[in-house]
Amino acid sequence: MSASLVARSLASIWHPCTQMQRAAQVPPLAIVRGQGPWLVDEAGQRYFDTLSSWWVNLFGHADARINAALKDQLDRLPHVMLAGCTHAPAVELAERLSARTQGVLGHCFFASDGASAVEIALKMAFHHWRNRGLPDKRSFVCLRQGYHGETLGALAVTDVQIFRDAYDPLLMRSHQVMSPDARQALPGESAADVAQRAAAELQALLEAHHGEIAALILEPLVQGAAGMAMYDPVYLQMARALCDQYQVLLIADEIAVGCGRTGTFFATEQAADAQGQVPWPDLLCLSKGISGGYLPLSLVLVRDRVYEAFLDEDVARGFLHSHSYTGNALACRAALAVLDRFDQDDVLAHNRQQAAVLSAALAPLQADPRIEHFRHLGMIWAFDVRESVAGARFAERFHLAGRARELLIRPIGRTVYLLPPYVLDATLSPWLAQQLLATLDDVLNQAPHDADQPPEPPTA
Repeated sequence: MSASLVARSLASIWHPCTQMQRAAQVPPLAIVRGQGPWLVDEAGQRYFDTLSSWWVNLFGHADARINAALKDQLDRLPHVMLAGCTHAPAVELAERLSARTQGVLGHCFFASDGASAVEIALKMAFHHWRNRGLPDKRSFVCLRQGYHGETLGALAVTDVQIFRDAYDPLLMRSHQVMSPDARQALPGESAADVAQRAAAELQALLEAHHGEIAALILEPLVQGAAGMAMYDPVYLQMARALCDQYQVLLIADEIAVGCGRTGTFFATEQAADAQGQVPWPDLLCLSKGISGGYLPLSLVLVRDRVYEAFLDEDVARGFLHSHSYTGNALACRAALAVLDRFDQDDVLAHNRQQAAVLSAALAPLQADPRIEHFRHLGMIWAFDVRESVAGARFAERFHLAGRARELLIRPIGRTVYLLPPYVLDATLSPWLAQQLLATLDDVLNQAPHDADQPPEPPTA
């Protein structure tokens, strides 16, 4: 018999977001099969994928309809370069996504992953202003605690210390402004009040420096890597108005929060005013769930006024960016199957129903004195374990304790969060809540002398 996948993996693979020095103590799960919300390891142990495998598997693993679409596309056209050629899956996907913005974002540029989409949006924003005769508009504004990826351009507008600090000498400078994170509320303040304070700081920066600023980039409604920091939609309205006032482009990073995760297909939709007007950005980045967790795909949707700044006989005034798999036909076909699921199954209504069930089952957390800032939006749940009770290596211990209860879960520091696939039902939702609550008790009830040592990994 060959060596286990775990041993072979530790000997050959450098895993992402992993301190490999500790990988033997917290070994990777050797997954051999997935079906719906479940993953199965080589020993036959199953795990509920509470994170949708980093937000991507919207409809779980091995979805029959997405499988069928990909098999059909394989027999037609797996890939062709998108420079000088085009194909139906890419065209239809661009059209259908634009329609979901009421046609406001009329052009689509394809890429492979979220960080690449952010790089594209940053380059577009600068190049747009240069083509408009304003080359000094070359800096960017981001929110404190914001995360936009780990390539050099994306890191320059990321304000999460653990990702940024090691590479800071390589990065361009950016402006950071107050996050509207509702957890920052002062006594008597509402989430909307926090948003107002944050917008006031943004306005002061734009008033002083708008001549050099190309764009503001933000994650609408939820800052994921900051520990699922949630904020009031009114901030998006104010940010849009301020960007218009000071001639600054607005980039919405919907890579994690798009595709129905917050309760609407695009999170930005929740900032619609009383007349139903959505404060659409100038550029919108989308990835993760758009291909259902099947193939790497990202894209940037762009307003006409941005696109038109690149139209010229001079090639140098065109947008100069490409990669070999841009608009891959298989990935685009998977994305079309995802959109079909939304259109045919009323996914958002199903999610609202199951979110209510799961939220009710998680209600004990709101009264638990060990917990603070319980929060929920759409298909995202999060809470913070108080520092006084979390103990050492809390995230690691919680992850391993979750495995023992059939949960694949990865806290961010003291923040525990759920991003389940959209296949919850009347049985799975209560079960998931029960297992999560039990895992919390398992970890926090450990004897103090055990707190510094992670439990042994579970066996089959």
